[in-house]
Amino acid sequence: MYAPDRAAGIRYETVAVGVPVVLAGAVSAATRRRPLLRAALVAATTWAVLGGTTLRREAATVADALDRGDLAGARQRLPHLCGRDPATLDEADLSRATVESVAENSSDAEVAPLVWGALAGLPGLVGYRAVNTLDAMVGHHSPRYENFGWASARADDVANYLPARLTAALTAVVAPVAGGRVRRALAVARADGRRHPSPNAGVAEAAFAGALGVRLGGRNDYGSHVEDRPVLGGDGRPPELADIARATRLSRAVTVAAAVAGAAIALARGWGH
Repeated sequence: MYAPDRAAGIRYETVAVGVPVVLAGAVSAATRRRPLLRAALVAATTWAVLGGTTLRREAATVADALDRGDLAGARQRLPHLCGRDPATLDEADLSRATVESVAENSSDAEVAPLVWGALAGLPGLVGYRAVNTLDAMVGHHSPRYENFGWASARADDVANYLPARLTAALTAVVAPVAGGRVRRALAVARADGRRHPSPNAGVAEAAFAGALGVRLGGRNDYGSHVEDRPVLGGDGRPPELADIARATRLSRAVTVAAAVAGAAIALARGWGH
């Protein structure tokens, strides 16, 4: 389906998202009178679309390598978390990249799937995962995907708008588990979140920066291009190795809070019907 234009990308997005959503809707309708089977399917699908455990495991792997002084091993592992070129990154750069990835993906891989699952059940779960995966595949700036991936990138922006802001709010609420303060997390999210080139990643990253008391953002080398991103949490210190463990602890707490919020949303929907 590839062609270097937006129309082809829209067709691709429509098919690649529409097919799983329609199938999930059919399964949901077929199990309407079989609540136990539907519950099992929703549980299995939720497990499949969440990525928090893998996210934190990969972050811990980078941290372990840095703790051993294995800079080459940490560089080799970083592409499992983000698309930056790790060849020239030192310990401080690797720590920042890992914390930023944990922050952004706490929204994409954890909060957003739970929100969409709570709002729309099976179709919401698989639809969101399809949208987010397509954005990672083709929704980025490159000569090949600049136009073809436009629809995928915009769809992901829309799908993550509310979950990203919920992530920021939950990050502030649970900030004390990582030694942070609620007010600072909220203040940095409000002040710096919109400065990021992504309308959603910046909110989550800024909240994490405030909660952890660190400074995120700066120059990122993606191999094909370099981005100079605004600083988030400007009066914070640069991230250190120990902050990776703090970020993963914060991410886990955000996931638990999001699961509780998702359950509340789902219950409210059920009562409404």
